[in-house]
Amino acid sequence: MQPSLPQDFVVTPDQLCVGLFIHIDLPWFSHPFSFNSFKIRSPDQLATLRKLGVNHFRYDPDRSDVQPRGMAAPRAEAPSAPEPVVEDEATSATLASKRERIARLAQRKRQVVEVEKALVKAAGVMRNIGKNLFARPKECLEEVDELVTQMVVAFLDQPEVALHVIGEHAGTEETYYHGLNTSILSMMLAKELGFPRPHCQLLGVGALLHDIGLADIPDRIARPRQELTVPERNLRQLHCEYGVRLGKQIGLSEPVLRIIAQHHELADGSGYPGKLKGDQIDPLARIVSLVNYYDNLCNPADLAKAMTPHEALSLMFAQRRAKFDVKALQVMIRCLGVYPPGTVVKLSNDAVALVSSVNPAKPLRPWVTVFDPDIPKDEAIMLDLEQEPDINIAKALRPIQLPPEVYEYLSPRKRVTYYFDADSRKAPQS
Repeated sequence: MQPSLPQDFVVTPDQLCVGLFIHIDLPWFSHPFSFNSFKIRSPDQLATLRKLGVNHFRYDPDRSDVQPRGMAAPRAEAPSAPEPVVEDEATSATLASKRERIARLAQRKRQVVEVEKALVKAAGVMRNIGKNLFARPKECLEEVDELVTQMVVAFLDQPEVALHVIGEHAGTEETYYHGLNTSILSMMLAKELGFPRPHCQLLGVGALLHDIGLADIPDRIARPRQELTVPERNLRQLHCEYGVRLGKQIGLSEPVLRIIAQHHELADGSGYPGKLKGDQIDPLARIVSLVNYYDNLCNPADLAKAMTPHEALSLMFAQRRAKFDVKALQVMIRCLGVYPPGTVVKLSNDAVALVSSVNPAKPLRPWVTVFDPDIPKDEAIMLDLEQEPDINIAKALRPIQLPPEVYEYLSPRKRVTYYFDADSRKAPQS
C-alpha cells in the first residue's frame, strides 16, 4: 500500500539523496518513473528527479533509510503547484520511454477487454451445451470441438499465450467457469508436457465435459453449500459413473469417457470411484484430476472456504503432492508461477498489487495491477514486471489482510476465472 505522505515533510531537489522515500507531485504520465512514490535507489534516479523542474518533493521519514542532505529536514508548508517538467535531452528520452509504456498499457487494457469478451462468449457456449447436450448432442458436440480447437491453436501454435484472471464485471456465467478453467489450464499443461495435438483435442473435450454426470445429481448435493452427510457424499461421487453413462449415450469417444470416469482419481489411491493409483490412471485423466483439484480449492461451492491461488498451489505442493502426477504438478507450478493470476501481492517497493496475468514462459515476472490512491481505479497502473527489473514480488497477501480501500480498488475475485489470449500477436512485445 502507498499511503499519502505527510504534507509537512518537504525537501528541495538539492536535499534529495539515495535512500530517501519520496513522492512526486506530478501526474503519473508526466514523469519517467513507474510510481509516484518510491525510494531513491541510484544516482541516475537522483539526477533525473533533479531535472524534473519540481521545486519541492514530499518525503516519508518512516520509510526512508537516511535523512535528507544537509541539516535536519525542514517542516515547510505544502509545496506549491509544480512547474512544468524541464525536458533536457536525457529527460526527454526517459519521458519518451514512459510514453511508450503508457501506450503499451493502453493496448494491454484493450487486449484484456477483448479477452473478457471471449470468456463471456465461451461461457455462453458452455451454457448452451449444458442446456442442450442431451436434446441436440450432435450440434452441441460440434460447438465443444470448435471451442477446444480454438484452445488447441492458441496453446500449441503460438509461442507465448498469456493467461488472464478475469474481473467480476466480465459476466455472471459462474456455473460454467469450472469447466472452462479446467480445460484452459489442462491445455496449458498439455502443451508444456509435449502431448501431441490429437491427444490435446481429446483432453480439452474431456476437461470441458468432465462433470456432465452432475446433471443427474440433485443440485443441493451436486453443488453443496454445507458439509454433506456420508450418504450424500456417496451419491455425489456417483457423478463419475453417471457421466460415463451419459457420455456413451451422446457418443463420446473412449479417451474422453476415461477422463470423465477418472477425473477424481488420485495418484496415491485416495481418489474415487476406483481408488486407482499412479499409472493405473489414464495420462489425460491425471492432468484433469490435478487441475480439477486446484480449481475446486480456489472455487469451492462454499466461498468461505475458498483459497487464494497461491495458497492452493502451496498446499498441493507442500502437503498433498503424493496425490498428483509429480511432473504435471511441477509443470503447473512453473507455468502459473509462485504467484498465480488472482494473487494479491506486496511488491519490493511496498506497493500492493493484484497479479492480473502471467505468461507461462516467464512466470516470475507477471503483469500486475497496482493500488495507487492518486490514480482512479478504472485507470489503474498495470505493470509488466518483465520491464521493471528493479521491482519484484516480495510476498503474497490474503485479501482479508487488505484495508477496505485497497480491497475495493483491486477487487480480488471471490471466484478465480482464467482465460487466454486468442491471438498472442496482439500482446505487447517485451
